[in-house]
Amino acid sequence: MATGELKDPYGGYNFRVEIDGIQRAAFQQVSGFDSTIDMIEHREGGENTTTRKLPGMTKYSNISLKWGLTDDRELYDWHRRTVEGAMRKQIERKNGSIVLLDRAGGEVARWNFVRAWPAKWDGPDFNAETSDVAIETLELAHEGIARA
Repeated sequence: MATGELKDPYGGYNFRVEIDGIQRAAFQQVSGFDSTIDMIEHREGGENTTTRKLPGMTKYSNISLKWGLTDDRELYDWHRRTVEGAMRKQIERKNGSIVLLDRAGGEVARWNFVRAWPAKWDGPDFNAETSDVAIETLELAHEGIARA
């Protein structure tokens, strides 16, 4: 009986986020790597038992970034520039990547997203009865994500 090399799955805790011109040291959580292809149902003449199912537009969820509040304002300032420029149609779009790292810190997988802009910012919740870290959240709308 031959034995093969057992490959352990990668942990979801060791990652970094790269966004054009913005350097952040640490994120608590990154989510929203998904896409959905709309389905178009089409009836053909003479085919009375079923419809044909064709692919339509692809939709991408927003990428959600969560991090502990510090004095670093780069992501918040990008959001504010978007708020101020939205009426003038001057949205600052950026490309970026979410990079999964192995235990030694080496890159093992990368998801590249394109033409992102901050669609939602959520400030921290404060509660004097807990010792939780203050968390900021930024949602990025984008026009595509692909595993490289």
